[in-house]
Amino acid sequence: MSEQTVQKIRNFLEQNNIHYDYKEHEEVRTSEEAAKARGEDIRIGAKAMILKCDDKFIMLVLSSAKKIDSKRVKELLGLKSLRFATPEEVSHLTGCVPGGVPPFANIFGLELIVDKTVPANEFMAFNAGERTKSLKIKTGDYLALLKPRIEDFSV
Repeated sequence: MSEQTVQKIRNFLEQNNIHYDYKEHEEVRTSEEAAKARGEDIRIGAKAMILKCDDKFIMLVLSSAKKIDSKRVKELLGLKSLRFATPEEVSHLTGCVPGGVPPFANIFGLELIVDKTVPANEFMAFNAGERTKSLKIKTGDYLALLKPRIEDFSV
């Protein structure tokens, strides 16, 4: 499924006339490894995190240089419970392994919330369905296309 995810994102970007750079690289497991493999600053890396919030799943996207402030997310969304999705849940929801999930909540039917630090970068780079494939696009194009809710939830 992850190869289909890569192609689905590329098709989505092409249909919307969004320029992107595509890169294949060695498998990466951390944000630091991904930045090195892409030859990019870690701050432009965008990580997509799937969380279980009360009775639903959502996607949070933040800079790879940041971490989620769970307490702030709970307060922002008025949640009783919040936890990271298990690897099995991530795979079931997205067809991707954790670390390979792209920040395109729309193709997975998930609500999307982007951290306020993401728009500060001209570009964003992310794994595109697999830990060995990355895309880089202009952050402004991503925000215009997906129209996410933007909040302050990172530390």
